[in-house]
Amino acid sequence: MRDFDVIVLGSGLAGLAAATEAAQAKARVLLVEAAPKVGGTSALSTGVVYAAGTSVQRALGIEDSPEAMLRYAVTLNAFRCAPSLLNEMAQRSADALEWLISLGVEFSPDDLYISGAEDVPRGHRARNNGLEIVAALDQAANVAGVTFALGTRVRRLLFEAGAVCGIEVDGERITASTVIVATGGFGNNPELLARHYPDAAIAENPHYVGSEYARGDGLTMGLAVGAEVGGHNNGIIQLSTGLVKDLESYFPGWVIFVNRDGRRFVNENAPYGVMSWVVQGEPANEAFAVFDEAARASAKVITTYKPLAPSWTSDQLAQFIAQGRIAQAESLDRLAERIGVRQSTFLTTVENYNRDAERGVDNGFFKNPAYLRKIGTPPFYAVRLRSTTVSYTAAGLRIDTDARVLDASDRPIPGLRAAGEVTCALPARYIGGGCSLTNNLVFGRIAGIHAARDALAGAFVS
Repeated sequence: MRDFDVIVLGSGLAGLAAATEAAQAKARVLLVEAAPKVGGTSALSTGVVYAAGTSVQRALGIEDSPEAMLRYAVTLNAFRCAPSLLNEMAQRSADALEWLISLGVEFSPDDLYISGAEDVPRGHRARNNGLEIVAALDQAANVAGVTFALGTRVRRLLFEAGAVCGIEVDGERITASTVIVATGGFGNNPELLARHYPDAAIAENPHYVGSEYARGDGLTMGLAVGAEVGGHNNGIIQLSTGLVKDLESYFPGWVIFVNRDGRRFVNENAPYGVMSWVVQGEPANEAFAVFDEAARASAKVITTYKPLAPSWTSDQLAQFIAQGRIAQAESLDRLAERIGVRQSTFLTTVENYNRDAERGVDNGFFKNPAYLRKIGTPPFYAVRLRSTTVSYTAAGLRIDTDARVLDASDRPIPGLRAAGEVTCALPARYIGGGCSLTNNLVFGRIAGIHAARDALAGAFVS
């Protein structure tokens, strides 16, 4: 007899969702977590769930559908994606959100926003961020009877007679009908970054914002039993000033971005999922955020669903300027010299932008008029922006729509399922804020439900 029906590795949203669903289906479930507490990177998130056709949307009179969400995701990625997995996520996204609501997580219509590059608001932010979702799932898992083993790192999957049949922990064998790998990404593993996400590995002073325990254990264990890795070099490397070791998803609307040629090249309020990709196409893979003293003096933290990093407040900016970490000049032509951009083009760029600001229309990139303000009060400032903050590693184990892990021949590995960041379910271009949590929830639930059915049926279903 097996020690458990289902063993889940990892306690982020994917792992907690899988364990809860399996236990609610009456399976005997063990959840193993390397950290001393549950939550993983999910607990550090803003708690945004990307979903279409939800009750929150309907409360605001917004008509949306999974089909529209799928079309957007596929088009954004120029069809370089796995449509079957994206379709599964889209079709089940609303149900995943409603499930969380039934568990007590609050998603207010006030916190619904456009989190991607589309025109439809699909970003549902939990009132108390990721911690609220983790707490709700943790409680549900405990009520359902899940056994927890915290502070326990698994190094090896048991693989016998061509099937995964459990795990090994400190030399002890623990058996199960199915193991679900939900160990998150590998952002804290330089070796795996170099192998599977080289763009992140070569970034200047890369910084990972996920859990310190996200070291790619699940990826390594999956490879050891014949799993195939997909999504090579995919993920999110977000722009950073390097001023703080913090996630700078949103920059203040009043800055302008210029490249080495001194030109604007993007709407500065473009979604963070595509912004770093745009910047990486510019000379030297960098840009400069330019602003003036009037903007600095009035800068403050925005506490809505789009919070600015602590570096973008008047006091913090003044401190960084005094330290010489932000370039400063009494004239625009001198600023151009200091940051090394083409002076004549830069002056034309600012001149055109200021004219647009006076008219209230951004003729170049159509930025929201509310953010248009002249750059005219000296001193003038600029800070370099580079893609250095790793926030998601999208290379991972290949799975099918039932969350079964696939081998190099595209055949399911018996007894092994996976969900969340450890998989390659998400495409290269990030769909929008919250799609990672949706991926975790949707495929975590699928993995748990199917694993319980397999165990209670007494066999792996191929």
